[in-house]
Amino acid sequence: MLKISKTYRHLALVFISMLAIVIPASAHPHMWVTYVLTVDYDKGAVSGVDHAWTFDDSYTSMALEGLDTNNDGKYDQHELAELLKVNMDGLKEFNYFTLAKLGEDQLEFSPPTGARLEYTNGVLRLYFHLPLAKPVPADAEGLTFAVFDPSYFIDFQPEKTDAIKLAAAPAGCSATLIDPDAEKQDAQAKKLGDAMAQQFGAGSVGFGSYKTVAVTCKKS
Repeated sequence: MLKISKTYRHLALVFISMLAIVIPASAHPHMWVTYVLTVDYDKGAVSGVDHAWTFDDSYTSMALEGLDTNNDGKYDQHELAELLKVNMDGLKEFNYFTLAKLGEDQLEFSPPTGARLEYTNGVLRLYFHLPLAKPVPADAEGLTFAVFDPSYFIDFQPEKTDAIKLAAAPAGCSATLIDPDAEKQDAQAKKLGDAMAQQFGAGSVGFGSYKTVAVTCKKS
C-alpha cells in the first residue's frame, strides 16, 4: 500500500502542467526550473539538444521524500529510477517543454535518450538528450529553440551563466539568447495553450514570457 501511495504522490509532483489549464490567465508558476541548453551538431548539421534542468528546492524536497530506501543520506540511480520514469513519461505529453522552429515551421523531435536524475549537494537535476527527427543544416537560417511551459505552471529560466552551449559545432557557429518579444510570444503561447486545452478539455491558461535561442552559422 505504501508503494502505491508513493507512486501516486510522485505522479502528482512531476511535470503535470495540465493542472494549470484550469487556472485563470493571471496564473503564477508553481514550479521553477533553471536550465542549460546545449545545441548538438553531427556531420555539419544540428542534430538535437541536450537538456540540464535544475529543480527548485520545494519540488526537490517533495519529490525525494521517501526515496532514500537505504537511509544513507544519498540518492543513487536505483532509488531515483521510478521518479525518472514518471518524469519522462509525463514530459512526453508536452513535447518536453521544448519548441524548435525553422523560420515559422515547427520541428519535430524523436524520443529522448540518455535520461538521468542526479542529486548532489542538495540539488536535483534532470539530464536528457532530445534529438531532432530530421537534422537541420548548420547554415540554415531562422533556427530557434525555446524551453517553456505555455500554461506557466512551470517557470523555466536559463542559468545566469553559460546557459547556452554548442557541442561539435562547425567554425563560425554561435547561439544567442534573445529576450522575450511579448507580442509574438503571446501569440505562440496562446496557440500552444489552445492546443493543450483542446487535448485535455480545459479552460484558460496563464502565459509567461520565455527566452528564445537563435542558432546561426556562417555559410561556407
